[in-house]
Amino acid sequence: MKRKTVLITGGGTGIGKITARYLAEKGYNIVLNYRKSKTETESFIRELEQSFSIDAYALKGDVANVHDCKRLYEEVTSRSGGIDILIHNAGPYVRERKKLVDYPIEQWQYIVNGNLNSVFYLSKLFIPYMQRQKWGRIITFGFDRADDAPAWAFRSAFASAKTGLVSLTKTLSLEEAENGITVNMICPGDITDEWKERTIEEAKENVDASTPVGRPGTGEDVARVIAFLCDRSSDFLTGNVIHVSGGKDVIGKWRYTN
Repeated sequence: MKRKTVLITGGGTGIGKITARYLAEKGYNIVLNYRKSKTETESFIRELEQSFSIDAYALKGDVANVHDCKRLYEEVTSRSGGIDILIHNAGPYVRERKKLVDYPIEQWQYIVNGNLNSVFYLSKLFIPYMQRQKWGRIITFGFDRADDAPAWAFRSAFASAKTGLVSLTKTLSLEEAENGITVNMICPGDITDEWKERTIEEAKENVDASTPVGRPGTGEDVARVIAFLCDRSSDFLTGNVIHVSGGKDVIGKWRYTN
């Protein structure tokens, strides 16, 4: 059976990176998109090829830019023919606390483009191949309780884009169901930078009293759910918003203070 090919945006570091490793181990061919981490991403690609005997390559591009998305599509199509699984992992985030009135227009546009419009750009480009194959998987990323459209003070641009993406995810799942394409959203919980590329076994050796399950969340927690959604037999799961949070109410805790 032909190997499925996965494109992971922002896949050179963090959750995208550990997801790539997890899927490569299961036999998927991997295409990683990166914006700045050229050396690290290309080194990781060589590691995947040597460790798992798959086809893998990296492509530079900013998914917030429609022209870069078109170039990514052309390069992937030329090299792989198309993409079976599209994981929209990339999404700009501003850590600085800002009220809506304090956002420069250019920054607001960049955050919305990177988190919402990029999903439109790439999905529009790659879905026709999936339609012809009568099979495809699309994964988007949200935040804790994004499907409830919660208020998130000082995060208006990011929260607005992601809650809009919830509706887009569900809508796309209905439109493409007849073509064998599933579309689901993953909402990671409070997974800190130090744990994004680490494993569940490592986390079990650490205590996190603020999380009901009692340990930190890891990138592997997210990667395992993504792998399940990508499975050939997961065709009955579509239009879902899946929270990978260990039971922690992240937005409830930080809504007004972070």
